Amino acid sequence: MKLSVKAKRAMRHQARMKKVSKLSLVSLMDIFTILVFFLIVNSSSVEVLEADKSIKLPQSLSKNLAQDSLLLLVNDKDLILQGKKIASIEDIASSKDEVVASLASELSYHKGRQVPSDDPTQASAITVMGDKGIEYALLKKILLTCAKSGFGDISLAVEQGAKPKGEEGEGNVQSDS
Repeated sequence: MKLSVKAKRAMRHQARMKKVSKLSLVSLMDIFTILVFFLIVNSSSVEVLEADKSIKLPQSLSKNLAQDSLLLLVNDKDLILQGKKIASIEDIASSKDEVVASLASELSYHKGRQVPSDDPTQASAITVMGDKGIEYALLKKILLTCAKSGFGDISLAVEQGAKPKGEEGEGNVQSDS
């Protein structure tokens, strides 16, 4: 019995579908190896603080890494704690008080929310990220307010400057205590 063209085509199709397909794991292993090496190389212990575009950080050769603490931003217009505007710089500069009252109240709120540590002498940490053009008198008021509110461990966020010739260094360093 002769098979028709349609029957021959159906038989070829069935023979093709019966074959077991092979999965090549070599290319998958290559991809995952490259991915693992990429993640290992790019994971580092340096924590980089995101700087606000309105702030130009001063440069430093500090070797201390940034800590995970409250972040106080000081630009030419506002004083911002953890993303919340606390006061305007004009109001702080025109005030005769040594302590910024709105900042002190906000810091006491954050101090109350922190988990108490076993060591009573250990002060709470805060990182001040201020523009390099801030007046010293204004910065002094802010730092004094932080210290009087129980935040004695104050770090100033800086940009890592150029290293002197012949000196090997860590990576990006972000705080100067």
